[in-house]
Amino acid sequence: MRTEIVHIGAGELTYEIRNIVNVGMKLQKLGLKVNWENIGDPVAKGEKVPGWMKDIVAEAVMDDHTYAYCPTRGVLSTREFLAEQTNKRGGAQIGPDDILFFNGLGDAISKVFGFLRRTARVIVPTPSYTTHSSAEAAHAEDSPLTYILDPNNHWYPDIDDIEKSVRYNPAVAGILIINPDNPTGAVYPTEILERIVEIAHRYDLFLICDEIYQNIVYNGTTTSPLSDVIGTVPGIAMKGISKEMPWPGSRCGWIEVYNGDKDPMFAKYVTSILNAKMVEVCSTTLPQMVLPKVLQHPEYQGYLEERIRRYERFSNIAYDCLKDVKGVLVNRPNGAFYMSVCFEDGALTSRQTLPIDNVEIKKLIESLVSPPGTACDKRFVYYLLGATGICVVPLTSFATELKGFRITLLERDEKEFVRIFKTIADAIRRYTKS
Repeated sequence: MRTEIVHIGAGELTYEIRNIVNVGMKLQKLGLKVNWENIGDPVAKGEKVPGWMKDIVAEAVMDDHTYAYCPTRGVLSTREFLAEQTNKRGGAQIGPDDILFFNGLGDAISKVFGFLRRTARVIVPTPSYTTHSSAEAAHAEDSPLTYILDPNNHWYPDIDDIEKSVRYNPAVAGILIINPDNPTGAVYPTEILERIVEIAHRYDLFLICDEIYQNIVYNGTTTSPLSDVIGTVPGIAMKGISKEMPWPGSRCGWIEVYNGDKDPMFAKYVTSILNAKMVEVCSTTLPQMVLPKVLQHPEYQGYLEERIRRYERFSNIAYDCLKDVKGVLVNRPNGAFYMSVCFEDGALTSRQTLPIDNVEIKKLIESLVSPPGTACDKRFVYYLLGATGICVVPLTSFATELKGFRITLLERDEKEFVRIFKTIADAIRRYTKS
């Protein structure tokens, strides 16, 4: 090209969660059976959408209005319903115009970070969900600014690290919280959220809280939504139906804006996000229209609770399988449906391998891990995939220097779930001794 056409931040847009799928697909063609434990899609992992939910959607499909554009902010009756649910809690009070729908939270994340001034930074957790860290880095044309989630303290945010990151970097305008967390499965106590809010208040920042897993919490833990603790600090909560309902293919998410009138600059920023959505006209109508009916259905809560109990049981099975494996640090997940496992310092080298019987598969894996600078945990993950067919995601792909992997708790067959985690435990033992 006669002139540069690639955005300077394009190199920060990575998504190893799906990149590894390309490798897995090649291995499948070579005869390997793959267990896809990399993507948080409950339906793809066998979650059965109940008939009553399908009936609600089917009825809506017969309504011509579901084929039409909706208002840019989203279907009014749905926004009124969601605002009422938030206001019932007694924290931050919002109206329907404080809610804006998107085609999934990926769309929302792109807009929320993309319409910040390039020099205004949002510090994100490390490890961090890739869509957030990549979008923030791309908008700033730089590496993401991060604060520590501590694997030695239940993966909780390091409050001192947040404070230092804010105090010594005047470019920081906001703080991102993911609660419950992806990729770690951590659930943050209300006290920790209140301390982050206090920092935001003291330094005149705004908050973003990804709450897509807000209602998937277990093992006796409790937390609070941002609306309960935010006080007068400007903030944005991100919500959606892809994980909880679950309907990931709907691509339906929304943001709730708190204290949008408390700061003129924040108000102008929120308006820019709305205007960007207005250029697109609106988000998909159908899932918005069925959302209140699904959430208010008499069987919905029981259906959700059954899933939560299963995640709780599987979180404990996973923890018990891995907790005594030498060389790794394991925390029990308490929310969402992910688990992050860290390797201890020095446990991984660039020479370790796992035996792979299929010559073609072995050759492919060796070619993928041979480039200089390949992260040691990526090397382990690829050997695990080639040797066992278990597809997980290297932890270093989540904006962290910690070596490890993320795996889901979504496998529905308990015997198969136990087999997968026992296989991983055995693979770690063999790999670290090789």
